Amino acid sequence: MTVLTSTDDREPAIWTDGLAKNYGNTVAVDDLHLEIAPGEVFGLLGPNGAGKTTTILMLLGLSEPSAGQARVVGLDPTRQALEVKRRVGYVPDNAGFYGGLTGQQNLEYTAQLNGLDPATRRDRIASLLDEVGLAERADEPVRTYSHGMRQRLGIADALLKDPEVLILDEPTLGLDPRGADQVLDLVNDLASQRSVAVLLASHLLGQVQVVCSRVGIFVDGRMVASGTVDELAAQHGGRLVVEVQTAQDDELEDQDLEERLRDLPGIVSVHREGELWLVGAQHDARQDIATRLQEAGLTVVHLRQRSEELGAIYRRYFAEEGSGDTVG
Repeated sequence: MTVLTSTDDREPAIWTDGLAKNYGNTVAVDDLHLEIAPGEVFGLLGPNGAGKTTTILMLLGLSEPSAGQARVVGLDPTRQALEVKRRVGYVPDNAGFYGGLTGQQNLEYTAQLNGLDPATRRDRIASLLDEVGLAERADEPVRTYSHGMRQRLGIADALLKDPEVLILDEPTLGLDPRGADQVLDLVNDLASQRSVAVLLASHLLGQVQVVCSRVGIFVDGRMVASGTVDELAAQHGGRLVVEVQTAQDDELEDQDLEERLRDLPGIVSVHREGELWLVGAQHDARQDIATRLQEAGLTVVHLRQRSEELGAIYRRYFAEEGSGDTVG
């Protein structure tokens, strides 16, 4: 069992305890424990069929759990599904709109369904279209929009109700790099400026690493690990890499410097890459490295921790956990 705990002291925006979903003998989600804080962007990372979408459906009250419980903004999705939907914005992997209507008209329709009065919806729609970068295309039919534009319109649509939680299911699927960057920048802004909790489900490792403050790795319906990228590397015996550069006029021989660094506790590798020394460590060794070099009379001009790539961490977890029958 892996417990995903936020460090935020406020009430979690999303909380689950032992959440599970079975379809006959097939386990879709198994014993999920999760906490996501307001303003946090949490990445649900796993391949297709790992259980990400099934988890989302339970959080939205669209599928009843087989076991366990969930709370979204303090509400039980199973018993209070309508209230959850009023307070949670959801963007599926392919947001659907009426192609013959303009972007503004589509948002007007959603605003009416959500009971917004004319003045409120007019101001909110104008503001959201500007926020997602579609103000200049607001009066054009949605059938003329690119996939990336429709995804951004989907985010605006989800934000009309001024939600406390935004759930995105593969939001950049099928987008070109520029379109994906625009969506991810928008997600970052929402979390930091609006304090919206964002749950982002994706199989795209690099994008999750860029935008999410914490990541949960889903394998065969189970959350096998969670934390920041650095924490995930440490949990799995991975390593951190520290980039080190000293002043060019320092006279210590390379071999002597390498030996001094290798002698530090927790150091697993030392090698040179151009002007940088790359020091592999089992923990954050920056202070130890700086102290050791200063003791040797060297001037440190560059010292930065480089996280292990999320892809390498994920591959180790996936290989170790194996593969079974899952859905969603």
